[in-house]
Amino acid sequence: MASTWSPNSWRGFPILQVPDYPDPARLAAVEAELASFPPLVFAGEAQRLKKALGRVAAGEAFLLQGGDCAESFAEFSANNIRDTFRVLLQMAVVMTFGGHVPVVKVGRLAGQFAKPRSKPTEVQGDVELPSYRGDIVNGIDFSEASRHPDPERLLKAYNQSASTLNLLRAFAQGGLANLEEIHRWTLGFVSNSPQGERFEELAGRIGESLSFMRACGVTAESTQQLRETDFYTSHEALLLGYEQALTRQDTITDDRGWYSTTAHMVWIGDRTRQADGAHVEYMRGIRNPIGLKCGPSLETDDLIRLIDKLNPANEPGRLTLICRMGLDKIREGLPPLIRAVEKEGRSVVWSCDPMHGNVITSSTGYKTRPFDRILGEVKGFFEVHRAEGTYPGGVHFEMTGQDVTECLGGAQEISETSLADRYHTHCDPRLNASQSLELAFLIADMLKQHRDEDLAPKIAAAS
Repeated sequence: MASTWSPNSWRGFPILQVPDYPDPARLAAVEAELASFPPLVFAGEAQRLKKALGRVAAGEAFLLQGGDCAESFAEFSANNIRDTFRVLLQMAVVMTFGGHVPVVKVGRLAGQFAKPRSKPTEVQGDVELPSYRGDIVNGIDFSEASRHPDPERLLKAYNQSASTLNLLRAFAQGGLANLEEIHRWTLGFVSNSPQGERFEELAGRIGESLSFMRACGVTAESTQQLRETDFYTSHEALLLGYEQALTRQDTITDDRGWYSTTAHMVWIGDRTRQADGAHVEYMRGIRNPIGLKCGPSLETDDLIRLIDKLNPANEPGRLTLICRMGLDKIREGLPPLIRAVEKEGRSVVWSCDPMHGNVITSSTGYKTRPFDRILGEVKGFFEVHRAEGTYPGGVHFEMTGQDVTECLGGAQEISETSLADRYHTHCDPRLNASQSLELAFLIADMLKQHRDEDLAPKIAAAS
């Protein structure tokens, strides 16, 4: 890290996707108030996640990152948090059992409020207003009062994030993650679906294994790993004033580095990844594990330049490259990036975001994502890595535990006409619980195939 870095050095760099606050003095006062608040997460937790992601980079684990497109104040409830957490647990168990690989669980939760926009304003009829940028900035209602950025929303986002984290920690350590309770994880509206039935079959097999282990003296009471789980949070670090206000220097471990304490992991979006921009400047100085969204416009030279800035020490687990190419471009756009990174000998986690490149508008006017295109991009991601001899390390989904109808297709066969039934997103369409679980089974099959193909030459050599 260059000696000139500080938590506020980003302010001297060009910045994109910044809300135009009408009262800068009030914004500064709110950021000063936030700076006096306790951290939301701790440096030691971020260090543990980085270590876990180091195992992913080495091909020894798999990253599952998922959650809301954009959290909202209106949908904030213990039930919604619990249901999303429970679906992520189910997905992780399916991938672990089917793919025979540990799964690192990271939620898009407890801070994923801000959203970049393609245009700064929105026009309806003869009225032009600021675009909706997430509840941490302004309101979704198309009115002048709602759409003006309000600094007070930063405080509400902090408080909601703190409450969400408190509940997630309780779920992860207080019994909900207990594998002996796996039959209780299935949500009611999923239980009668093909995915629910398949998960119950898997849960039965896990239950038999646990019964055998219990007979051998290994129980949830005696083994922490059976009754608890590690669960981390993440979001796009878009509002750098908010991130700066909650940046703290580690004074407990020997690290002594600076950490964003808004989440265990934060990432740079595809619209704000300029190497000479403010977001890269801020992210290069914090010691959290970080992500970088890689869209189809990213050139190989620019990627290496970004890696040089964001992970100059080549630290395993520090940097996750979240590829969001789209089904039509994944097989063409991903190989050059992989080859450039491999040629330079850089340690990264390769993750697939099959959501953002597969947005379409339905004939009924809804923004949606076809399940087949999402699955197709994941398949392409695995196929490219297979061909390049590299490890497909993770997936990154926008999903929810709610029974929504926002993405087309899947075993539920959600049609264009049924999108209107339960289209609740504040921003982009999300996979529902049933679609998420269906995708987890398909990914588990891909992981198993990848593992079997890796083992085949070793078995042949040994024989």
